[in-house]
Amino acid sequence: MVSTLTLLTLAAVAGTGFWFYYRRTQTLRQRLSDANRELEELQRTFNRFAPARVVDDILEQRSLDIAETREVTILFADLRGFTAMSEQLEAETLVNLLNKYFQRMDRAVHEHSGFISKFIGDGLLVLFGALHHNPWQSTDAVKAALEMQQQVQALNDNIDAADLPDLSLSVGIHRGPVVAGIVGSFEVKEFTVVGRHVNLASRVENLTRQHGVGILITDAVKEDLDPSITLEKQPPTPVKGVQKPVVTYAVPPQAET
Repeated sequence: MVSTLTLLTLAAVAGTGFWFYYRRTQTLRQRLSDANRELEELQRTFNRFAPARVVDDILEQRSLDIAETREVTILFADLRGFTAMSEQLEAETLVNLLNKYFQRMDRAVHEHSGFISKFIGDGLLVLFGALHHNPWQSTDAVKAALEMQQQVQALNDNIDAADLPDLSLSVGIHRGPVVAGIVGSFEVKEFTVVGRHVNLASRVENLTRQHGVGILITDAVKEDLDPSITLEKQPPTPVKGVQKPVVTYAVPPQAET
């Protein structure tokens, strides 16, 4: 027969084992809870500056070191007339108008598979093909630009004050390989693209004033553009940082189909 001492010893060993198992389980549960809280906080933070696709990649890799060279169509847009209008409006009215403008732009961009990477004052940096492969990115970008201009005109129609200048949108679009990733300081980060093609897209937007048009695209965009979209070739123009004069094409309002 098993002695009482042996039984007590076995009970003590079992109790000790159970206690260690309980402590280990509690520790693992606490670590899991802490990790979940960290992930939730990470997602809330990143959702403020990055698209959902980028946030998912960050959470999966547990790293901010996400960078890749991608073929991207870059759209720069600038709201003409806003500075003059801002001088005639109260601060609250001005911010309300700007928010309505950004909401309209975001909707137009989203409907054509793009996303707004950055707000630059009243301007925008919009990307197509930066998050996933998109063989129609050039056409999506041009159609988004046309829709954005229509939305700005609709915004003008809804402005009550008759003495205010009309707003208009100038858009420059270029396409090429860029580095897409998360950049910034420890406190402030954003998902964006960098490279010479980004700079050229910005220069093309500036050329809209020189050519007196609303939307300009480069040859790189034209090569993969839906041929049904009407274009008007512009004179080759010297651009800072580019060796040869840049050939661009204006995109007039398209006929209803």
